[in-house]
Amino acid sequence: MLIDSHVNLHAPQFDEDRDEVIARAREAGVEMMVEISDKLSTFEATHALAMAHSDIWCTVGVHPHEAKDYADLKADTLIELAQRDRVVGIGECGLDFHYDLSPRDIQANVFRQHIIAARETGLPLIVHTRQADEVCAEILKEEMAIGPFKFLMHCYTSGMELADLARDLGAWFSVSGIATFKAAEDVREVIRIMPNDRIIVETDCPYLAPIPYRGRRNEPAYISHVLSKLAEVRGWSPEEADRLTTDAFFGLFHSIPRP
Repeated sequence: MLIDSHVNLHAPQFDEDRDEVIARAREAGVEMMVEISDKLSTFEATHALAMAHSDIWCTVGVHPHEAKDYADLKADTLIELAQRDRVVGIGECGLDFHYDLSPRDIQANVFRQHIIAARETGLPLIVHTRQADEVCAEILKEEMAIGPFKFLMHCYTSGMELADLARDLGAWFSVSGIATFKAAEDVREVIRIMPNDRIIVETDCPYLAPIPYRGRRNEPAYISHVLSKLAEVRGWSPEEADRLTTDAFFGLFHSIPRP
């Protein structure tokens, strides 16, 4: 079954035709989507999408770009919001030292609060990391030593060393449209070492549209192009790619009932 594990349908890029985008996804065979929270100020819109559609679930979290506005965030706030119906994950959270839109120490502190929330709720953590491999590795190792938590390295484009560490810590990995880009051989190289039973696919729409739609607004309807590229890179048949990524998705998002 086609599943888009990471959509941002609450984004303003969809304000003019959100319902049509969701309809196109269904027409393309997408049977399930996970709507991702990037800041608490838009969580109500994120949660409302999940409540309004039986094939959409959601998360709660603060993206590292937004961490500066949530410097005093405590895990208890995330834990409380995670009790709502159809909330199935914690995040998107993590570290982004490429844009540095929030101070790095605040990003790290907010990231750790999300990890506490994931550990306490048992829900999977959706991790964003960009040009922060060493600090991300340190935080993941330190927090895992405190107590286990399930986590996903979302839209993974970081280095092999962090990938190896995350894999050894039990991480899932998600593959996005970047895998289709001609210059992304380094990303495809990491995809080749990801564990068979812990790979899922995503669009991260409205961003990162896969070829042949690169440069346009991305949509969940394009997820099949990501899945096809994953199959090619891994040497899987289309049926294997479908089965393995579907099994991995429900292994990660264990609170979503499997049809």
